[in-house]
Amino acid sequence: MYINEKLHNLIQSKKVSHYKISYKYHIIFWTIYFIFNVLRWGSLHNDFEYSLKTNLIGFPIHIALAYFNIYYLMPKFIHTKKYFTYVILVFLSLFLMLLVKFNLTYYLVSTNVMPEAAEPVSSITLNYAIITMLGELYVISFVTAIKITIDWLQEHSKLHELERRQMATELRFLRSQVSPHFFFNTLNNIYSLTLEKSNKAPEVVLKLSDLMRYLLYATKKRKEGLKKEVECIQNYIDLERIRFDDSLEVDVNITGNLENKAIAPMLLIPLVENCFKHGASKNIGKMNICVNINVIDSFLYFETKNTKPKGEKKDRIPSRAGGIGLSNVRKRLQLGYAPNEYEFNVEENKTLFKVSLKLKV
Repeated sequence: MYINEKLHNLIQSKKVSHYKISYKYHIIFWTIYFIFNVLRWGSLHNDFEYSLKTNLIGFPIHIALAYFNIYYLMPKFIHTKKYFTYVILVFLSLFLMLLVKFNLTYYLVSTNVMPEAAEPVSSITLNYAIITMLGELYVISFVTAIKITIDWLQEHSKLHELERRQMATELRFLRSQVSPHFFFNTLNNIYSLTLEKSNKAPEVVLKLSDLMRYLLYATKKRKEGLKKEVECIQNYIDLERIRFDDSLEVDVNITGNLENKAIAPMLLIPLVENCFKHGASKNIGKMNICVNINVIDSFLYFETKNTKPKGEKKDRIPSRAGGIGLSNVRKRLQLGYAPNEYEFNVEENKTLFKVSLKLKV
């Protein structure tokens, strides 16, 4: 089905679970980041031992601040729009981090806590505080950006997953409409024959049983063989021929190779049924119906034509209000096929009603 198979981009095709990050990816991310930082600062100071020690002190602080921000501060204050409180708490967290990092570096690594400065720094100066806090803010922002991106992908995926489910449900509902609608009209035909005590009634029942077998099994599938769909159409036409006798002339023309071609089940029947329901059943006199089925390469060219009644007869069977035939087909095409995979047209004049469908099979 198009809605499940051909989404517009990679994001839309992913499921929510694909965007969940397991613990191993957290470990991989921080490990790579740690190695990169050790090499970067080691190269800058030309002292890899010092870089390793300071990063061993700094990275637990990075990780604690980053996760404290994305898993506590943001959900509690950003999502509830308490922005001022959020800013204050971030600033306090950075200041606390500054005190912890300075003391750990001073007592465990070197009394010169900022070797990149022009002069040795052995106390918390304004310059040291600004540079250190901005560095931590950079790490927090980087990790937060990743988290926001992942959250956005998850929400985006959830919306499209919901949309796909809704569309699939609607498509299943449209399919379920076809069968009762089809059986309603066929049972009406049988009822007409029984009223007339026709000997054709048993034959009609047998034909109907074949159609029921197709409907019970084929409509559960997403796609059905085009050949079976055409056989179903022929059975339906045979049923109508029995009902209308010589008052109805039906021409069925089939060309092209139907083998190894697939179609949404029960998609074509409503188009043929429409000819009988709104043409033959209301007509007084001779009625002509033409069904053309042609397969060229990977496309089906399906066409139905019926002459419009010059005078309407009153049916012995009350007709059901409304109709779902053409609108049902149009909606199923929209849901089940890409826009470039079909063309559906309805033409009507005073004497003729014509429906044509070009469909990728």
